[in-house]
Amino acid sequence: MGGKYTYQFLNLVSNPRQAALGGKVITNYDNDVLQPIFNPASINNDMSHQLALSYVNYLGDVGYGSAAYAYKYDRYVNTIHGAITYVNYGNFEGRDEYGNVTGDFSGSETSLSFGWAYQIPWSDFHVGINTKFIYSTFESYNSVGGAFDLGLMYIDDKLDFNAAIVVRNIGAQFTTYAGQQEPLPLQVDVGLSQLLEHVPIRWHLTFEDLQYWNVSFSNPVNSEESLDGTVTEEKDNIFKEVFRHTVVGAELFPDGNFNIRLGYNFRRAAEMKIEEYRTFSGFSGGFALKINKTKISYTFARYTNASHSSLLGLQFDLE
Repeated sequence: MGGKYTYQFLNLVSNPRQAALGGKVITNYDNDVLQPIFNPASINNDMSHQLALSYVNYLGDVGYGSAAYAYKYDRYVNTIHGAITYVNYGNFEGRDEYGNVTGDFSGSETSLSFGWAYQIPWSDFHVGINTKFIYSTFESYNSVGGAFDLGLMYIDDKLDFNAAIVVRNIGAQFTTYAGQQEPLPLQVDVGLSQLLEHVPIRWHLTFEDLQYWNVSFSNPVNSEESLDGTVTEEKDNIFKEVFRHTVVGAELFPDGNFNIRLGYNFRRAAEMKIEEYRTFSGFSGGFALKINKTKISYTFARYTNASHSSLLGLQFDLE
């Protein structure tokens, strides 16, 4: 789906916890103040006065990060959440159609969001909404847009079971780069998670990008050619398609001062694998350490033999 939508950075995960659990988790409901960026229904009073900062050393010279803060206004309004996400694509050498140097240029994008959640009375369901202001600039071209996210979460405290559905990036460009209107990267995700009864492990299962079912592609390496020269392309069955939408993860000691996180992203593994080589693409892992009122998180995510991503996060309890 690359190249079909604008503001693709909105789907980059800057939360080290989410990245360690495979790249997408929408069911966490605690004081992780970066979580509402991907599911506004997770906003709750435990996030009040929590400040989080994160930075991602992404592919090439690309770097991006987020900052988030939540504040409990009162018992009627509950908690208000604010976040900013920024991506810097680095510097580029500009040239004209004849190859002459025209000067260096850069590109960056920013999203500013405000969110709020509400528990439906006499139920275990929580609803939330994010509103986002988006600004993007590349060389002399820039664009402004707006979007909102809708989230619904079910929380069963007796079973320690959470379920959620999120529709993200519903919006439009207000001003375009060069007069052509482009769609935003709409995304629909469903998630499940549960804390095991006798083991300090919480498992996570997420189905992402459900708005577009066919995300697989034919790998030319796996094509078959008959004696008469007819080429038969590789075809994925329904089970492979399901796995392309699947992300799994687990946290050891999720409520402790130290926890370990592991995840696997099936789609990333399928798209980044190299035939006849073991690249471990799709795997991710990390940890979190809480010292007094500061939590430090680190994640390492594997893409291919030539690339990986490191994420660092800090969360401060300012109450």
